[in-house]
Amino acid sequence: MGTQKKEKSRRARQNDTKDGNLRVKGENFYRDAKKVKHLQMYKSGRAVRNAQGDIVQAAALQSTDAPTARVDPNRRWFGNTRVIAQDALSHFRQAMGERKKDSYQVLLRRNKLPMSLLDEKDKTDSPTSNILETESYQHAFGPKQQRKKPRVAASNLEELAELSASDSTKYSEKQELDSTLGLMGGSFLDKEDYTQEAKEAIFHKGQSKRIWNELYKVIDSSDVVIHVLDARDPIGTRCETVEKFIREECPHKHLIYVLNKCDLVPTWVAAAWVKHLSKDYPTLAFHASITNSFGKGSLIQLLRQFSSLHSDRKQISVGFIGYPNTGKSSIINTLRRKKVCTVAPVPGETKVWQYITLMKKIFLIDCPGIVPPSSRDTESDILFRGVVRVEHVSNPEQYIPDMLQKCERKHLERTYEISGWSKFEEDISLLEKASIEFIELIARKQGRLLKGGEPDESGVSKQILNDFNRGKIPWFTAPPKDEDSDKKTGEDKRAEVKRKRAEREGKLNNAVAEETPIVGEAKDGEWEGIKDE
Repeated sequence: MGTQKKEKSRRARQNDTKDGNLRVKGENFYRDAKKVKHLQMYKSGRAVRNAQGDIVQAAALQSTDAPTARVDPNRRWFGNTRVIAQDALSHFRQAMGERKKDSYQVLLRRNKLPMSLLDEKDKTDSPTSNILETESYQHAFGPKQQRKKPRVAASNLEELAELSASDSTKYSEKQELDSTLGLMGGSFLDKEDYTQEAKEAIFHKGQSKRIWNELYKVIDSSDVVIHVLDARDPIGTRCETVEKFIREECPHKHLIYVLNKCDLVPTWVAAAWVKHLSKDYPTLAFHASITNSFGKGSLIQLLRQFSSLHSDRKQISVGFIGYPNTGKSSIINTLRRKKVCTVAPVPGETKVWQYITLMKKIFLIDCPGIVPPSSRDTESDILFRGVVRVEHVSNPEQYIPDMLQKCERKHLERTYEISGWSKFEEDISLLEKASIEFIELIARKQGRLLKGGEPDESGVSKQILNDFNRGKIPWFTAPPKDEDSDKKTGEDKRAEVKRKRAEREGKLNNAVAEETPIVGEAKDGEWEGIKDE
């Protein structure tokens, strides 16, 4: 028979239009390429034998011959890999270690830098490094090893006996203390060592799984994370667990602090907190207001710098995180100069995250307030940070003594125009009596009395706590002392700033410079008065 082309022409000539294979003998009539490859699969992998049955070539993966190198073992082949010499490694650690800790320098393309070399852990920190101090080499690694047995922090029987005796003594003392406290009603029980104080359900706000899911969405979607702090209590409203998560899991994201509500504290307090927090991350002082803001120009300029750093992206996203009622939505409204986010002087107004366009290359993300769980925070601490709504708190008068300790007497007298309650500053045992007298004075002044002329303690206490949280009563947390500079009061710092301004203007002899708020810190550590744009 002819070839396939001739066979096709013969069929057309004889008008043979039946559907059939045009393959002809001589061109692998019975098997196509796929079938041949499938059959050869069964032949491969076997050993090749000669006529006598001896193995001439071993089967695949069963050869005992030494492999021959396909690549010449030359060092030049490995010149383009990520190999670093010891002197270059030490130079890299010294140069990059300083820049990594500097909060005012940004490392671009961190994924292309061997940043893991800077985080190398010390071998002495591993639990198995000093194992031979507690176990002998034979018991640890020899043929008679006993590593499956529990390890004890004692090298001999004498130390083990001393440890067991001390543990038994501590246990007996704890049992005696528990029995004593049980007889006394448990009123002096230590919260940290033995039990945790039961809290109301209202004090667990901001810790639900839904809110934490919203937080992780914002962190994942953001290139720059802005942590909003309350200027009255920056350390209390600082989420250290979230900062640790960003530092370890998302080191390529930029974190900055915004010290909001700086209008509620003296200028020297805001300046001291900015200087203290700038050691960790860049910090800006801010006052959120659509019509009369402060720090808006500095924040927008900083966001534009981050946008220019990421020039390979079309836009960057800026997420706002922090405690409830710290002013995250108010800052966004201030940047947009109109109400784009719902705000209220109560916590929990923002329920879900939302995108807001600031400009063509910068997007803002609003996040609900989160409260990291902490066993050290008391109910008073949570209430004074504005986490819960005062209207939902039962027995609010029990928090007035703690509030009196945070505020100065002159500020309370000036706010409510009252005076005459007990001076507990000299004797702390008079604190409860002073709080009752303070509530009664305000209730009688405002006419908030119940049946029989009794003061409405619950209603007045809620009013006082609301005034405390909303800034009507002046208070702030004292900033830490600066070890580098001399210990100066706020008036001394204010006078020094005025003197420097007068020297610059040449009016030291006959004029005093105009007072301006201190909101930042120069690079050399000198306080400077900076006006908003």
